[in-house]
Amino acid sequence: MLAPMLAMTPLSVTISRARLTYGGTRLFSDLTLELPAGRTTCLLGPSGVGKTTLLRILAGLAEPEPPTEVVTDDGRPLAGRIAYMAQQDLLLPWLTVLDNVLLGDRLRHRRPGPARVEQARALLDRVGLAGRERDHPAALSGGQRQRVALARTLMEDKPLVLMDEPFSALDAITRLRLQETAAETLAGRTVLMVTHDPLEALRIGDRLHVMTGRPAIMGPALEPAGPVPRRVDDPDLLAHQAELLRRLAE
Repeated sequence: MLAPMLAMTPLSVTISRARLTYGGTRLFSDLTLELPAGRTTCLLGPSGVGKTTLLRILAGLAEPEPPTEVVTDDGRPLAGRIAYMAQQDLLLPWLTVLDNVLLGDRLRHRRPGPARVEQARALLDRVGLAGRERDHPAALSGGQRQRVALARTLMEDKPLVLMDEPFSALDAITRLRLQETAAETLAGRTVLMVTHDPLEALRIGDRLHVMTGRPAIMGPALEPAGPVPRRVDDPDLLAHQAELLRRLAE
């Protein structure tokens, strides 16, 4: 089992009074979402409701509309403290798999030492890509490319991790395995994950919210019991899945 990342002070984040207008249509207004420190929050909802845009606002990739406010419990800005995994793998085609995982070091103009390289190799092994370190992205399947992107995200070792449907391109068995990998390696981090899969959210999420309507509202938190990753055949998990599907259909 791959150990969790090095310990750091958990970070609590709140986005409040969030507002978004697109094409003259108000997608959401006065929306509030709390991300408790050291826990994984999963966000579900129909396509086009604004989930990814909310993620991008937190990441600093989308300009929020007033009076949107993002607050951390330590009062410091989020810049430099976020790892972001988008829906696309965004691998650089001219870099090897290993160098893509170590891309953050390159962007920070740091030469990765032996310990960093070994950590990257260990992550690739854990996501099922041992022996592919020297390959380039063109030699990988879509699912394999997404596994590299997951390893790169984990490699960043940041207190806030934002994930936008990180396992959507994977087959069912690989998806279950990587849910376990993410749950293990992200333990103690504050995570917000957007997903369309209620079962996935229930397996690895500590708090689950559903966004529905137009303008969208944020539903109350659903907090499944027990440690993550939860078993797919857990009767309580299956009962919660029915509740999530009901909320999504409202």
